[in-house]
Amino acid sequence: MDIDFNGQVAIVTGAGKGIGYQISLELARKGVFVVMNDSDEELINAVSARINSLYPDQTMAVAGDAGEIDLIQSLVDKAVEQFGQLNIIIANAGITLFGDFLSYEPKAFQGVMKVNLQGSFFLAQRAARQMIKQNTGGRILLMSSVTGQQAHKDLAAYAMTKAGLQMLAKNLVIELSEYGITVNTVAPGATLTERTMEDEDYKSTWARITPTGRAGTVEDVANAVLFLVSPAAGQITGQTLVVDGGWSAVSLSPF
Repeated sequence: MDIDFNGQVAIVTGAGKGIGYQISLELARKGVFVVMNDSDEELINAVSARINSLYPDQTMAVAGDAGEIDLIQSLVDKAVEQFGQLNIIIANAGITLFGDFLSYEPKAFQGVMKVNLQGSFFLAQRAARQMIKQNTGGRILLMSSVTGQQAHKDLAAYAMTKAGLQMLAKNLVIELSEYGITVNTVAPGATLTERTMEDEDYKSTWARITPTGRAGTVEDVANAVLFLVSPAAGQITGQTLVVDGGWSAVSLSPF
């Protein structure tokens, strides 16, 4: 499907590497202007420049903690100042802190909640306000996970946030549909990224237990995201698209 984004403007958090970077790259390739955010200033400046070397002037970098309210508002403001409007937000930033439930520390819990839930909630809120002001509609995409649907060892806190994002998408159908704003989530399963590939057994383990015979790639996830934020998905809202090669249908344990 050849989808025309017609010079739209997007914000992508957690865009320094992995899924967020690939989404930003694919959006820029489609002619979308992208505000790329990551907490690592050196990294986000470098990858924004890399994409601009391929697609000139399509991205700008904004460093900062995606869980901070001031940074969230700044992302929206800078998108409008630089590119004139805001049409798409992809709340991709998130942190994963493994830990046994019985010994999980409040500091770790609060950190996960701040980025995964607070950051996503208020980015959606501030972006929606701008979209309503523009009277142009828009697309909000929240990054969930199969752990929001299936229990996974040592991820109780993380799984709470990912299930919560799926419910947020459903609830915002009531709040935002009248303004032409759709809200959906993508729930990746095992995906090959810089972080997951630090485990030398990751690729082979997930290939063995995934029905399609392989772990997912960042391109797999980015393709799903691009469809849901495109003009072609205007009648899809409040939904979660699972991208896991069928793993959640069988739920074989990697342990």
